[in-house]
Amino acid sequence: MQRHLLVAAVLATFSLLVSGQNNYPDFFYKLSLQWPPAVCATSQCRTPIPGTFTIHGLWPQFVKDDRPVPPYNPTTNKCNDVKPTAPDQILVSLQPIRDKLNKLWPSLLMKNTNEDFWRLEWERHGMCSDYLDDPGSYFTTALNLATTNNPLKGLVPRQDLYKASEISEAINTKLGKYPEISCGKVSNTLQLNEIRLCFERAKPPSVLRDCPKRYSNGCSNGNDQVKFPPLTSRV
Repeated sequence: MQRHLLVAAVLATFSLLVSGQNNYPDFFYKLSLQWPPAVCATSQCRTPIPGTFTIHGLWPQFVKDDRPVPPYNPTTNKCNDVKPTAPDQILVSLQPIRDKLNKLWPSLLMKNTNEDFWRLEWERHGMCSDYLDDPGSYFTTALNLATTNNPLKGLVPRQDLYKASEISEAINTKLGKYPEISCGKVSNTLQLNEIRLCFERAKPPSVLRDCPKRYSNGCSNGNDQVKFPPLTSRV
């Protein structure tokens, strides 16, 4: 009897420890940082355009194939046993960090407000993260990761083209792990749109890992010639 009671107590304790966490066992986190001068070369953006990397999102990605964990859906993708915070309810939780979010996680695009952008990222990625009922901590985690892993400290925007592998190696030299380089195209010239950093799953994530994909979207390999445009540059 005592043994059964002990096992029950251990299971109850474990249940408390994992409550509120996502049930998916096999994902990592991808922090996507976008370079505003490149993004805004093909989109209508607010001014002034930031001259430093801003956050696009913090995304749970399946370890097996680097696919995004699908958005929460109570019928088709009930990714956890705890009901996530609804997108239209997150702003109260974000109030204490609102100034930092406006600075580091703004909506670059004219068509969306910052609040629209945050709600969308929460709906697509946060609701099936390990922070499903704690949006304040989810967004704070992304802010902290972006602040402590700023790619600009190892890279210099310039008019001359980089090889994609030069950008990748510069970040690997600084951070010790390889990022994912995501590119767009302007007037047949590839541009560095985003640098994505990958982290082992934890709450909060802090340990970097090599990203499964080194190059994505317009960039296909390390030999691609890529522009990392300065703030005033237009291709």
